[in-house]
Amino acid sequence: MVPSVAECFQRMDQYGMLDNIREHSCMVARVAGLVGSRLVQAGQPVSIPLVVAGALLHDIAKTASLHKDLRHDAMGRDICLRHGYLEIAEIVAEHVILKNGVPPDCCREKEIVYYADKRVRHEQVVSLEERLEYILDRYGNRDNLLEETIRENFMMARQIEEIIFAQLDFTPDELPELVNGHPFVFAGQ
Repeated sequence: MVPSVAECFQRMDQYGMLDNIREHSCMVARVAGLVGSRLVQAGQPVSIPLVVAGALLHDIAKTASLHKDLRHDAMGRDICLRHGYLEIAEIVAEHVILKNGVPPDCCREKEIVYYADKRVRHEQVVSLEERLEYILDRYGNRDNLLEETIRENFMMARQIEEIIFAQLDFTPDELPELVNGHPFVFAGQ
């Protein structure tokens, strides 16, 4: 079951999602929705309702995990499963790290949400390099092994970016302007 946009917002309220996390999730949904829509136009079989709902709920457990040593991706997966959102659960579970790397049939809903999340810092669309620097600064803790893991993760995001944009009629650098100039409306799902 794929929840409607209205239901996603109800779940955000139910799980006490902080405003800044909600704003981030909405921007990730705008990026993912735009990329997904353009991939559909390019002939790819992408479900836009699944992309948008996955993006809106990708950080559903972030607020609850902020001051605890808990993984918000795993907690978010459990929340989605509890509500019967099986397809969304897998997107949420892998929005931080794709467990099996970049799949041969890339890029579907899970990879689109994963990529969109890597392009949004707070509620701003930024380059992968800018987001990587932020993640390293915020979560790297000057731990060489952790920083290397983060860098490897972003190598997957770069691979996905190459695959996606080889099919689109705009470049990754144009994404911020297109998202900001495109009033993606969540209604009508």
